[in-house]
Formats: sequence, C-alpha cells, structure tokens
Amino acid sequence: MIARLCIIGVGLIGGSLARALRQASAVGEIVGCSRDAAHLQRAVDLGVIDRFETDAAKAVRGADMVFVAVPLGAMRALFAAIAPVLDDGAVVTDGGSAKGRVVADLIDAVGSTPAWFVPGHPIAGTERSGVEASFAALYRDRRVILTPLAETSAAAVRRVREMWEMAGATVNEMAVAHHDEVLAATSHLPHVLAFALVESLARMDEQREIFAYAAGGFADFTRIASGDPVMWRDICLANGPAILSMIDRFGQDVASLARAIEAGDGERLLALFRDAKAARDAFTG
Repeated sequence: MIARLCIIGVGLIGGSLARALRQASAVGEIVGCSRDAAHLQRAVDLGVIDRFETDAAKAVRGADMVFVAVPLGAMRALFAAIAPVLDDGAVVTDGGSAKGRVVADLIDAVGSTPAWFVPGHPIAGTERSGVEASFAALYRDRRVILTPLAETSAAAVRRVREMWEMAGATVNEMAVAHHDEVLAATSHLPHVLAFALVESLARMDEQREIFAYAAGGFADFTRIASGDPVMWRDICLANGPAILSMIDRFGQDVASLARAIEAGDGERLLALFRDAKAARDAFTG
C-alpha cells in the first residue's frame, strides 16, 4: 500500500498509473503536480488525483512514493527542486524513455546517484496525450523496465517493482546503456520514421491527392506520428547516439532494398519480405 503517491506530470502516463493503483486499492492519497492549475483541476474532477500543487517542492512533501512523468528536458530542474525536501524513506522513480540522460541529469542536480531513486520506463502508451486520455488498463500485461544503479537501495527497487505489478505490469531489470540501445531500436526509430514519412509527404506538391488516397496501411504506419512533438524532440536529443546508430543501420538496409528493386531481383525481395513477415507474425503471435 502506498500511503501518499505524488505524480509529477499528470498526463496519459502518470494519470493511467494513478487510475490503475486506485482501481487496485493500492494507494491512499494521490497528489498531482504540474505548472497548469486548470489541467490539474481537470484531473481532480475526473477522479484521477485527490488534490494538487503547482510547486513540486510542496507536492512531494509527505509522499512515500514519487513518480516523475515530465519531458526529459525538464528532469534536471525538477530533481534539483524536490531532492532537498523529500521525506525520509521516500522513493522516487520516473518514466523517462532515455535512462542515460535521466541519470546524468540527476547527478548534475543533486551531485550523486541517491539510494532513493529508481530509474524506470513503462513500455506502454498511445498516440494520445493528456489526463483525459489516461485509463486504468494501460499497463495491464505490459512491460516496465527498471534500470537500478549500484547505489540504488534494494528496498526502493522492491517498492517500485511492487507498485508497477499492482498496476498490472510485468517488471524487468536491465542496465541503463542496454535499455537505451533497445529502446532506440524498438521505439525511438519507429517514431522517427513515422514523423519523417508524414512530414515528407506533407511537403509534396500533390499532398491533397496523396492524403486523399491514403488508406489503412498509411494510417497504421503513421499512427505514432500523432505523439507529443515536445516529448519526441527531447527523446531524440537525449538518446541521440543510439538513435543515430539505428538510423544508420536502417539506412543501409533500405539502400540494400533499393538496389534489389533497381536490379529487378525478385528472389531477394521475396526472401526479405518473407523474413520480415515471419518475424512480425512471431511478435504479434
């Protein structure tokens, strides 16, 4: 049981965690925090949080669990604001998609990697954002990755693991660098490609005709381009080296595909498409 949960950033990710824990009767009071009082009042009206503060230092006082769900670019200032006022025994975790950047910002802000911080990343979401988009089942049967550091308290890791499990998630642990490499391949690259494709087509002279004839395949592939642009800008800047490595690798594979098309190499194309279909079917199955 979490006595008082403070969620900093009450949007899809933070709001869904609040809803899931409340549904599981796993939390007492939920305090929300952001800079937008009207948004936070909406979260109260929806029953997602019990009360709110717009000052993070005030919001975390008395909380035994703090979940940080703000854009990566805001992490450093937030850590600096809350670290001096945390209650003894309080645990802080986050939902940032680039763990190397989060850890670096934490060290810059507080001068160390404190035992109370458990870096984390829920592998869940939709293309929608805001507290109105939150729902209790978002994390059900989804993975959450924790990347504890050498200094992280084992008890803090256990508490964060239990929190996510109560929300319905399966929890795994891995090293920070490995997490960032894996997410660059499975999440960051697909989002970059979706954004790039939509923007490229939108700049074509015949864009009205192109989008008029776009069907299910285009909608499926580009759905994630409706994600929060600020969040994805911050992710690209925070995990740049790993994303660039994946873009380079993907570029080489696309160039190889282009050569097969240019050469009329049907066997090569068929083999590639068969392999891709088998891998995709195994993933969805």
